[in-house]
Amino acid sequence: MKLTFENPLAVDRADEVIVLTQTELAAKMDVEEGKLPLLKTAEGISVPSQLDDLNGDGNWDELIFILDFKAGEKKELSVDFVEDGDYPVFEKRTNLRLGIHQEDGSYKEVDNYKAIPYTEPFEIISQGEGVTWENDKIGFRVYFDCRNVKDLFAKRKPELIADKVHTPGFGSYHELADWGMDVLHCGSSLGAGGIALLKNDSLFRVGSTDVFEYQKLIEGPVRSVFELRYSGWNVDGENMEAVEHITIYPGKYWFESDVTVNGCSDDDQIVTGIVTSMLKEEPFAFKAADFQSIGTHGIQSLNNDELGMAVLVPAAETGKIDRTTDINFFDLGYQTVKEKNFSNIISETYYIGQKCSSGTPAKHYFLSVWGLDKDQWKTEEGFKKYIGEEAEKLSAPIVKL
Repeated sequence: MKLTFENPLAVDRADEVIVLTQTELAAKMDVEEGKLPLLKTAEGISVPSQLDDLNGDGNWDELIFILDFKAGEKKELSVDFVEDGDYPVFEKRTNLRLGIHQEDGSYKEVDNYKAIPYTEPFEIISQGEGVTWENDKIGFRVYFDCRNVKDLFAKRKPELIADKVHTPGFGSYHELADWGMDVLHCGSSLGAGGIALLKNDSLFRVGSTDVFEYQKLIEGPVRSVFELRYSGWNVDGENMEAVEHITIYPGKYWFESDVTVNGCSDDDQIVTGIVTSMLKEEPFAFKAADFQSIGTHGIQSLNNDELGMAVLVPAAETGKIDRTTDINFFDLGYQTVKEKNFSNIISETYYIGQKCSSGTPAKHYFLSVWGLDKDQWKTEEGFKKYIGEEAEKLSAPIVKL
């Protein structure tokens, strides 16, 4: 039994992740009940893959695998059906982590947890201060408290580090190590892709919600997925709910985010943005394939070297692009978290809006690169080239023949 896939672009593509549903596979061949599909190349090599149960019924729903393609290349794969115990263990290239602090000083990983309500005294309860997701290229985290700001772990080598943070011998992630470091100053911005709603010309951060919940969905070698769920979100006097569904794949300097807001009007916009507190150069915006991009690049890392950050939003859904004020609202008395000099009022952020339709997911991609990782990332032109290439690939996915 064979499956064929084609790269529709005249460019080489490494680490392309392909998702094949059980329904799609069953339409092409008989799926052996009780056994698992394993893909192999023409040379008989097992293709890195995983089988994900999305609805929790104990059966796989999607087969996810990763392939490299030459320009315009077609690849034919064979499908074997194997027993569960015979399915290979592939190299783990994505990772999720929410570790909750224990009385003995250790951290216990959890798959589901609710943050301390914002009405209670501020306390850091989690490893690395929040939820961390990473691949072999870069790591991200979101503070698991009312700040709800996203941050960056930039990497110098393909190492998964989230499980090691705050453990003996790991060292401080604020200091340059052989693996990399925390490179971003966030302040009261949206950091590296934090979420807000633009309503009546004002920005409202998804923070200080009645409920802030983490739910791991999938963690595997070629895809990891989780949700950040919010309820009791006061937006200009209106009560809303939101879910951010985040996916990370290997080999990419980005993560994928699907944001669903319940209660927004058609005039509202979902917003994501980039901190500008250390940015000296002008931010940029350009259209790339089917996407609108905004981004920044310059000597703006905490290591005093090059850092690039960008957002890709489907061009047809793009809303307002703007910069917030750089006013320090904390100093003016708007003090949400005194221990962190943090104000819930968003400042020092370059942002992009996206159409909001209540109950409908809005997809965007957040990208980041670090000059110490690769020479290409030392220039704005090099970063823009990557943004354009990724936008082109996302606009022309691998074809299932």
